[in-house]
Amino acid sequence: MTLIAAFLGWAFDGFEMGLFPLVGQAALKDLLGPGATSGEAAQWFGAIIAVFLVGAASGGVLFGWLGDKIGRVRAMSLSIFTYAIFTGLCGFATEAWHVAALRFVASLGMGGEWSLGVALVNEVWPGKGRALIAGLIGAAANVGYLLVAALSMGLVGFIGHVEEMLRAIGFSEGITQSLLANSAWRFLMISGAFPAFLILFIRLSVPESERWQEEKAKGSTSHWSNPDLIGVFVACAAALVVIGVWSPAMTGLHPGIAVAVTVVGVGIALLGYLHPVRRYLARAIAAGSLSEESRTRVLRRMLFGAGLAGVALLGTWGSIQWAPRWAAELQPDTATVKYFAKEKTQLATAFGAIVGTIAAALTAGILGRRLTYAGMCVGSIGAALYFYQGHATFDGGFLFAAFLAGAMTAAFYGFFPLYFPELFPTAVRATGQGFAFNFGRIVAAVGGLHTATLMQAFGGSFAQAGSTMAAIYLVGAVLIWFGPETKETDLPG
Repeated sequence: MTLIAAFLGWAFDGFEMGLFPLVGQAALKDLLGPGATSGEAAQWFGAIIAVFLVGAASGGVLFGWLGDKIGRVRAMSLSIFTYAIFTGLCGFATEAWHVAALRFVASLGMGGEWSLGVALVNEVWPGKGRALIAGLIGAAANVGYLLVAALSMGLVGFIGHVEEMLRAIGFSEGITQSLLANSAWRFLMISGAFPAFLILFIRLSVPESERWQEEKAKGSTSHWSNPDLIGVFVACAAALVVIGVWSPAMTGLHPGIAVAVTVVGVGIALLGYLHPVRRYLARAIAAGSLSEESRTRVLRRMLFGAGLAGVALLGTWGSIQWAPRWAAELQPDTATVKYFAKEKTQLATAFGAIVGTIAAALTAGILGRRLTYAGMCVGSIGAALYFYQGHATFDGGFLFAAFLAGAMTAAFYGFFPLYFPELFPTAVRATGQGFAFNFGRIVAAVGGLHTATLMQAFGGSFAQAGSTMAAIYLVGAVLIWFGPETKETDLPG
């Protein structure tokens, strides 16, 4: 039941992460009105994506903190409720900023669900089965992305069936047209509230982690304090400022000022996101339940994990996420193959990601964590170069290369659910891995904005920009050797 809950929660999470890219253009066209330029729509689209990444980073820490304080199951229910309800409310938006604000709140739940589901499953599932389970969790979000791509390909027929259904149950002509206008973006957003029903299943069927209950019985959970969350809010504000100075709206800002703001902002965000854990550890040391050595190890591993995740997330958002858009611009070998180029490319990368996440976790269980991560970094560089440098037309070979690129670059998301829980003790596991995985989204948000700048430097070439961004994996191939090898060891107590 725990595995089913975590899998479904992360699959819906992936679906809703991919939902806005599917309907965002139509939604902004509707909300901004006929007088809006394509540049204005693009700026709003980029801003909404950026605030989503910042919200997910904040949610990873916020809900991770909540999971360590009140329990994994209760906090996971709240995180799913948050992303489901606020995604659904986007369907009632009347201004573009409404969508940005609602997506930000929804992203808090999306970022939190990962850390909570991973912590819960790893603490409940037997040790030898954790590699396969980690791979399945990593694959879940890509199942959601795959469903979004399939929905996009069948959107016209889907809208027709929905219209018939709404008329059959008595909806008026005006309401039906309003819900289904502009690619039915309002209906699709409202349908994003459906995962809220998953909460009933979780509360009735999913047991709380016995490891967390033991920590609660020892009094460890009492060291978490609500006022410490002010650090998360300050960090979130600082991250939004960093995103703002690199956004298209600030193109006139001097690069030196932007770099200075970025350095200061990322530093403030780092300290702010770490603040709840640092205060918790200080209280635990004062109470005699934790040593100074353990405190240093936890903080060091949080930073180490954030570095590993930052490499993977920047590689994904700065390189492979551009693949569908690049596919639409390539010359096709036939008109038939060209049809649905973006959707077919996303399907190929999503299928590859499902295979890659499961394979990575199983490989890490056999070869060890450090060797597997280093191999994924090298493989990601090779796959990205083969994809971007080895193809100039959209054909079957292109889709095969997209499959390989998706498998290699997404493999990290099957590896992290296995490795990150092994870095932290039960008392701070959800918060620690929530920070480690999600802080990289801040880096990815800034890096994603610079991919467009990099493209301009290469004369608008997706291939050159994507190939260059793949060099980030070299950092990961070195960084992993500074961390512990946790193969054949149980989760820390």
